[in-house]
Amino acid sequence: MFRPAALFIGLRYLRAKRRNHFISFITLASMGGIAIGVCALITVLSVMNGFDTEIQQRVFNMVPAITLSSEEGYIGNWQFLQKQLNRDTDIHASAPFVAGEVLLSHDGSVAPSLVLGIVPQEERRVLNIVAAKETLQTLRPQRFGIVLGEHLARILHVSAGDSVMIVTPQVSVSPLGMTPRFKRFTVTGVFHAGSGFGFDKGLGFIHLNDAQKLFGVNDQVSGFHLSIANVYEAPHIAHVLANKLPPNFIFTTWAEEFGEFFHAIQLEKTMMFLILLLIIMVAAFNLVTTLVMVVNEKQADIAILRTYGATARTIMCIFIVQGGCVGIFGILLGVLSGLALASHVTVIVDWIQHVFHTQFLSSSVYFIDYLPSRIEWSDIIKISGIAFVLSLFATLYPAWRAARLDPVESLRYE
Repeated sequence: MFRPAALFIGLRYLRAKRRNHFISFITLASMGGIAIGVCALITVLSVMNGFDTEIQQRVFNMVPAITLSSEEGYIGNWQFLQKQLNRDTDIHASAPFVAGEVLLSHDGSVAPSLVLGIVPQEERRVLNIVAAKETLQTLRPQRFGIVLGEHLARILHVSAGDSVMIVTPQVSVSPLGMTPRFKRFTVTGVFHAGSGFGFDKGLGFIHLNDAQKLFGVNDQVSGFHLSIANVYEAPHIAHVLANKLPPNFIFTTWAEEFGEFFHAIQLEKTMMFLILLLIIMVAAFNLVTTLVMVVNEKQADIAILRTYGATARTIMCIFIVQGGCVGIFGILLGVLSGLALASHVTVIVDWIQHVFHTQFLSSSVYFIDYLPSRIEWSDIIKISGIAFVLSLFATLYPAWRAARLDPVESLRYE
């Protein structure tokens, strides 16, 4: 017999053939319940992590971490300000832009849009605009080209090579009176940023020089898009920058527009974790029933061990080891099955959709039309740890009851 004795006896009780097969069934049921709970938690959290990642990519690829603008509307001598910003250690890159609300028209189709005048080479250093990476390179100064979102292009019934009329809120004074300023632009490309946030529906890019001429702002810009190392530190860095620069500058961050949305996703993930944790709790507390029945069956063994000098602590450890091993086996089975399911959940759902000719996810509702999954080992460690603690906690009462058995009473009728 190897030592410690409690570990040896606990493992022996676990693998020994019992006369009561019902106890074996309850033990397997407890183990299976823990495995199912762990598997469900890993899969659900992985799917939610996948959704979170996909949404973050769509937002952070198109939305700058920090936007600097001016109370006057436009910033003059912006080249000097850009050099000052680039010298700041918190800022990785900056890109000037000119923004304006316009109306786009083509063959009777009209749609409102936000037009951003950018320098493509500089904007790519600030935003990871994967959706418009290639099409933005088609923008050249004084060529009056425009890159439209896919949904916006569909509304206007245009494609690359077509021309659209841009009408601005500014007016020009002429002998004929006041007329709105307008300019014809050629569509040089169409980008797809995914539905859900309206980037495809109401956004267009033109070159910075063309935007300055279109809106009549000479050599001024609307502001700067700023890039930082950690986007989640944007509110803090914006506050620091606001204290360094004159008070007429305004700093806005991605958190002001999308912060509540990401907070809601995190809250939903936390609530799903707590709800699915109940499955593990139910399975873990099934161990209480199992071990109580084992204690009743092993009363004679416990009495003999006590007469041989086993302490109450040793008896408790025996049943804690037995319940802990059931929990460990259930957790290992749940982790393995959860990893397998979470890794292939996208393929499985696609196969089900193909076989039954149905669509579970619509990009117009869930931002994407497939089920993403991203496994985080921190979640697996947390789930496994909590499940193991619950398993050990469930063994305390049966172990305490076994330790309090009176050897004389237990052997009286043996």
